[in-house]
Amino acid sequence: MKIEPITVTELNKYMKDKVASDEFLNNVLVKGEISNFKLHYTGHMYFTLKDENSLIKCIMFKGQTATLNFTPKDGMKVLVFGTVSVFERDGVYQIYAKAMQEEGMGALYTAYKELKAKLEKEGLFDKEHKKKLPMMPKVVGVLTSKTGSVIRDIINVSTRRNPNVYIRLLPVPVQGEGAAEKIASAIKTMNDNKLADVLILARGGGSLEDLWPFNEEIVARAIYDSEIPIISAVGHETDFTIADFVADLRAPTPSAAAELAVADVFELKQKLENYRTRYKVLLKRKTELMRMRYEKCMKSRAYTMPKQRINDEYVLIDKNVKIMINSINIKLNQSKVTAGKVISKLDTLSPLKTLTRGYCITEKDGKIIKTASMLNSEDEIQLLFSDGSKNAKIM
Repeated sequence: MKIEPITVTELNKYMKDKVASDEFLNNVLVKGEISNFKLHYTGHMYFTLKDENSLIKCIMFKGQTATLNFTPKDGMKVLVFGTVSVFERDGVYQIYAKAMQEEGMGALYTAYKELKAKLEKEGLFDKEHKKKLPMMPKVVGVLTSKTGSVIRDIINVSTRRNPNVYIRLLPVPVQGEGAAEKIASAIKTMNDNKLADVLILARGGGSLEDLWPFNEEIVARAIYDSEIPIISAVGHETDFTIADFVADLRAPTPSAAAELAVADVFELKQKLENYRTRYKVLLKRKTELMRMRYEKCMKSRAYTMPKQRINDEYVLIDKNVKIMINSINIKLNQSKVTAGKVISKLDTLSPLKTLTRGYCITEKDGKIIKTASMLNSEDEIQLLFSDGSKNAKIM
């Protein structure tokens, strides 16, 4: 029997039709782990779904992605509902996803929201409780797995920014049963023994289940009670755990946490150098300004003719004294004229004036005798004339 050759396109179309006719493949629910996830600019999602032994390509068009209540990412375990079909051009079969949800998401997410609401009500997330990070920590404590890229990234970034900083790693499990208790115990150990100036709590990304130890209440309270400032760097930038809300600062990645914890000494040196240059320029300007002011002062009359002001004041004083003397003399002359008029009037009324015309004043025992009835025979009297007095006796 002779077999007629067919084209690749015909073969792929045949396979596509065969797969499309299988009712089981039209609606499948597949569980697996996402890898090679890509969000296209059109809004379509491309990713691979894998388990321990196999993988299959998947695509979810923009119209279906609007129904998602989470952001898919590599390492996330999900349930995908969709249709299996063959892509003719490449000759590969893939799942065209209609819906997707995180595996085990329901119960965990509910517990997450309930604990978050409880701790927020108790004030564990309050900004007032957040501690400031030290500017130049000598020892940076790291709580993470002793293997993997997280600790290497933190060491590389920290030592690059400050070669003298000391990284103290206290290894802890970052997922699985019992991890939360060990993380909380490690935080307490760091505080009790004062082993660091700042702590970084870190791990890589993962599913909600993988990150669950950082959503445990025991870890949240250990972070809240810590006297050492804590930076939380758990998961990827889009991951938010309860530890992130309680921590004094959240970093999107472990590398970013190292940048926040460790100051760049080279940048600080450059800033200091810039400040030094700036202050030199400002000091020079200030010196020039003070010199100009000094020269201006030295050219002023106060320095070139220091006695001129005093001499001017002397002249003014002499002028005022002369005015005062003239005023006093005028006032004195006016008073003399007034006094002369008064004296003339008094002189006209004076009894002594009458005596010069030939009259005299009779006194007895110091009293002026005005009438003859005031005298008796043999009384001794005194006669006052204009040029003197004489004693007499009444006969």
